[in-house]
Amino acid sequence: MPVNSFLRQLTRPFVASVKDKNISVKRKSKLRKPHPLGLTLSGGSARGFAHIGVLKALDEHGLSPHIISGASMGALIGVLYAAGHSPDHILKLVKKDKIFNMVSIKFWKNGLFQLDAVKRILANEISEDNFSALKIPLFLSVANITDGKNEVKEEGSLFDFVLASCSVPVIIVPQRINGKTYVDGGLFDNLPAASIRDKCKTLIGVHVNYEGGVEKLESLRDVAQRTFNLSIEQNTTASRKLCDFMIEPHEMQNYSLWDFDKVDELVEIGYNAAEKIIKEQILPA
Repeated sequence: MPVNSFLRQLTRPFVASVKDKNISVKRKSKLRKPHPLGLTLSGGSARGFAHIGVLKALDEHGLSPHIISGASMGALIGVLYAAGHSPDHILKLVKKDKIFNMVSIKFWKNGLFQLDAVKRILANEISEDNFSALKIPLFLSVANITDGKNEVKEEGSLFDFVLASCSVPVIIVPQRINGKTYVDGGLFDNLPAASIRDKCKTLIGVHVNYEGGVEKLESLRDVAQRTFNLSIEQNTTASRKLCDFMIEPHEMQNYSLWDFDKVDELVEIGYNAAEKIIKEQILPA
């Protein structure tokens, strides 16, 4: 289906027929979904760089999302894109400010790293510390561990909640906001599809974590990664079912959460995986 036809189909309003005796009145349903295309981006730490490639492929095919939700690295890539930055510009940012230059080591009791430098990057790239400064709607998944529940943020102060969604427990210092402690949004909702499912007509999900078995666990870091992956992946099953299309690069099994120095490879994997789904499922010839 050509891109224009696909987008026209997405934007076609729902029509309800109301009959009263011999009178038939057609009206637009109040259930009309305002956004043609939504995109939900999973967490995955370094693997989340693949989201940049996915966004690039979508843009090239005229399938730029109109609304985004994200958790963890998906929140960080998502907020930069929602602010109006191109995938190429986002790639330049993450390559210029490598992840280990974006965090500072703090041997605090709650974590090893804090994200002050990431907050400075957000301040430089986004005009205001508020969701209203974004060019397209963004919904962030954050874990409120004070009250033991997931929260979705879509308005008000922005930067601290982006950092909160990226704060991997134990590794990154948690964010204290309005008297509550927040950590990685993937803890409770690593693929936040539900937050925008009723706000878009078509929803694409991007999941960048590997769920299969592993041959060996050799280090404490391997054990920590495996434990965190298994814990968060339990909450993605229902989210997948909410998506009309899923992009899940199988090559992610060859990468760890800590492969921040392999950004080019991860972006390419995301791009190729998106191209395959776009050509075979979304816009088949």
